[in-house]
Amino acid sequence: MESYLQISPNVFNCKVCPTPCDSISKMTYVFEKDVNFSEHFEQKLIHHINSSTVFSASKTTEKGYPDVKVETKNGVTFYIEVKVQQRTFMSVEKFIPQSGLKPSETVALNLSDLLRYFELEKSDKLQIFIFWVVLNRPCIIPYDEERYYYRLVSELKPIWQQEKDNRRFRRKSGEGDVVDGEHKGVTVNYHFSLNELKIWENKL
Repeated sequence: MESYLQISPNVFNCKVCPTPCDSISKMTYVFEKDVNFSEHFEQKLIHHINSSTVFSASKTTEKGYPDVKVETKNGVTFYIEVKVQQRTFMSVEKFIPQSGLKPSETVALNLSDLLRYFELEKSDKLQIFIFWVVLNRPCIIPYDEERYYYRLVSELKPIWQQEKDNRRFRRKSGEGDVVDGEHKGVTVNYHFSLNELKIWENKL
């Protein structure tokens, strides 16, 4: 069943939280480790779709396309980009106060991916979902559990059109961003509120 998360005033206000997350940037971004961790959840999602639904899912092979390709029995194809959020953007109110976002509600997406998917929806007529796996956020979910949120890229576009740079943030490059002489770590993110997403209530 689809539902929207409703965040009540002060319930997820970090200033009144009895056990706030730290606000220290890790500054060590191990690109390959992050990729492997994300791929773990991609495979879990693929397995769930193949074992629990009538759809057929697989790892995407097309370059520049989202992570997972899903095909229906009637021949319709759609794609899913999987984003794993392990850390809360504790400094969102400091660095992009114009966003109006609080740390507990904030999730991120690579800006380059977002813009590319806008274009793919238009040029290749694709239907693309962004699927966020949210971890380590006890203000929203119990410890050692995960929660899933999603939205069509076409449904995120009006938010981007309205907010533009209000939600954009470039972090500093850190250790692990460069792999074999190439800067692979993503430093420019675009941010959304959990209020703007739908909850996927299944378990992987």
